[in-house]
Amino acid sequence: MASLKYSRQRESIKEFLMTRTDHPTADTVYHQLRKIYPNISLGTVYRNLALLADIGEIQKICTGDGADRFDGQVRPHYHVICTRCHQVMDLDLDLDYMKEPEALAAEHFEGKILGHVTNFYGICPDCLKKDTM
Repeated sequence: MASLKYSRQRESIKEFLMTRTDHPTADTVYHQLRKIYPNISLGTVYRNLALLADIGEIQKICTGDGADRFDGQVRPHYHVICTRCHQVMDLDLDLDYMKEPEALAAEHFEGKILGHVTNFYGICPDCLKKDTM
C-alpha cells in the first residue's frame, strides 16, 4: 500500500478522539473540529473517520441503533451500549478472557480467525438512576 499523505485535519480528528472516553459520533467530531477548522466539511470528517478506522488507527463502533461511534483507543477492549440512551462505555475485562472467543471459534472454523467484535447491551447507571427517581 502506498504511504498515506499527511493531513492536519485527519491528525486533529485522531488527536480529538484520543482525548475522549465517551465514544463520540461523527457529528460530535465535526462540531468540535469546526472550532479549529471552520471550513471543514462533514464529508471530510466522515471520510477521515472511515480511513482511520480502516487502517486501524481508531475503532468504529456500530451500535445497531443510532449513529456509529468512534474510539481513539485501539487496544483490545469491549464496549457496553445502553439500550435506552445509546451511550457507549468501555468494559475492561481480563485480556485472557478476550482470547477465549477466538480460540473457541478457531475450533469450529477451518479458516483462520483474525479477531472478533463483541458488544454488550444493557442499561447504563444514569438510566438506572432515572428508574428509581
